[in-house]
Order: sequence, then structure tokens, then C-alpha cells
Amino acid sequence: MTRAWILPLLLVLCGSAVATGLLLGGSPGAAAVFLLVFVLLAGVNSRLVFPKSIAAAEARRRSAVDGRPIVFWRPGCKYCLRLRIRLGRGARALHWVDIWRDPAGAAAVRAANDGNETVPTVLVAGRPYTNPEPDRVRGQLSSP
Repeated sequence: MTRAWILPLLLVLCGSAVATGLLLGGSPGAAAVFLLVFVLLAGVNSRLVFPKSIAAAEARRRSAVDGRPIVFWRPGCKYCLRLRIRLGRGARALHWVDIWRDPAGAAAVRAANDGNETVPTVLVAGRPYTNPEPDRVRGQLSSP
């Protein structure tokens, strides 16, 4: 669980260090901008940007009922972030499974990707798609 917060924490610490150096050097404006940029980067690379994750078993159960795709992801993955941002509000309709928090989710991703934990892996009607285009996933949301 703490592994997911390492990158955001490092970004905040680095930003704080740079901002402190700039502040001591007499540039309070630049220090504030640097700190703000690093805090925003930390937020984007954290779990905070993604909808609440659920267990793989629960995601499969819900997907069987409502037909919505399952997205297997992990924090810090730029491709997962790209998918999340490009889906916009539609991302909340998907079932998100964090493979770092759910061993069954990680196992499902490895089974779909020849033993690799390649994310995002989207499961649509039982068929996996590795790093699909956001438009394709959005199309699955609008189809009956």
C-alpha cells in the first residue's frame, strides 16, 4: 500500500527542497511556483486522480451485472493516467482495480499479458485489451 505513495511523496519532498533553496536565495515567487508545480505533479501521480478501486472479484461481479468494463491499473503509470484523463467523467462509470492493492487483479493482468503486469489492461465482456485507446473504452461505455 505504501508503494503507491512513494512517487508522490518524493515529488513533494523534491519540490520542497527546491522551493526552500529558492526562498533562501531571495526568490519567494519562484519558490511558490515550484512548490505548486511539484504538489500538482504529486497529486496527478497519486491515487487521488483515479476513482475508488475495488477488488477484482467485486469488479467481475459488478461487470457481470451492469456490463461495464474493468480497468486494471497501478499508481504512477503514465498510460493509466492518460486513459483516466482522456475518459473524463466517463471514467467513474468503469470498475477500477489497483493491481498493487489486489493480488487477484495482478494475477488477472499477468494471465492476460503473458506473465507481465502491463497496465492499463481493460477487461470488456471477459476479453482483455492491453493499453487500449481511450476512444475504444469510451465506445464500450456507450454500447448497450
